[in-house]
Amino acid sequence: MAHFEKLHDWTLTPREAVELQKSLRERVRLAPLSGPIETVAGADISFNKFSPVVYAGIVVLRLPSLDVVEEVGVVSETQFPYVPGLLSFRETPSVLEGWAKLRTEPDAVMFDGQGIAHPRRIGIASHVGLLINRPTFGCAKSVLVGKYEEPPTGRGEWKPLIDPKNGEQIGAALRTKSKVQPIFVSPGHLIDLAGAIDLTLRCDGGYRQPEPTRRAHLLVNALRRGEIQPS
Repeated sequence: MAHFEKLHDWTLTPREAVELQKSLRERVRLAPLSGPIETVAGADISFNKFSPVVYAGIVVLRLPSLDVVEEVGVVSETQFPYVPGLLSFRETPSVLEGWAKLRTEPDAVMFDGQGIAHPRRIGIASHVGLLINRPTFGCAKSVLVGKYEEPPTGRGEWKPLIDPKNGEQIGAALRTKSKVQPIFVSPGHLIDLAGAIDLTLRCDGGYRQPEPTRRAHLLVNALRRGEIQPS
């Protein structure tokens, strides 16, 4: 079983969650990777705004082959309301439920969401990274906060994602394929932006979305449709 720390309670009001985010962000550490990455997990979460049911999927892939090592799917219910900027409080308990079922602890975890590219610098990749003590980063399909210039059209080209309020670089708009829309990479915890970009490009399965989160997304959709049962 994969382990995680219980840093806080989950029965919070939105106001309490905001204050907790401000506290947790001080613990986030961005640094070059401390060792080689041989396995990468992709994590994806899906829900309807007006339903308490949350679907979460984690798929562990081996590098460089991108072969699936293990996958876990979870269906659970959340008590936290839908509040933009606080989605990690709605989603993370389900991710942790799946994480605890893994037999293989991956070397890094990629989220279909944000790391520090978040109004309070603690998106789900940063939040979960603190709990699982693993390098984590976000590969989002859209921007939550920040401005960027369009990168050149070739694969691997990128431009900084900048918070216009203070000029801080919080991520990158990265082309994972030539002549497709960029994705938005941001470090979460125990990794820096260069490492997050490199890992994203190493997880190329031929699609715009990196293979770990693409596989996790397919798993979550199959859960939603009832085609597979939770792990």
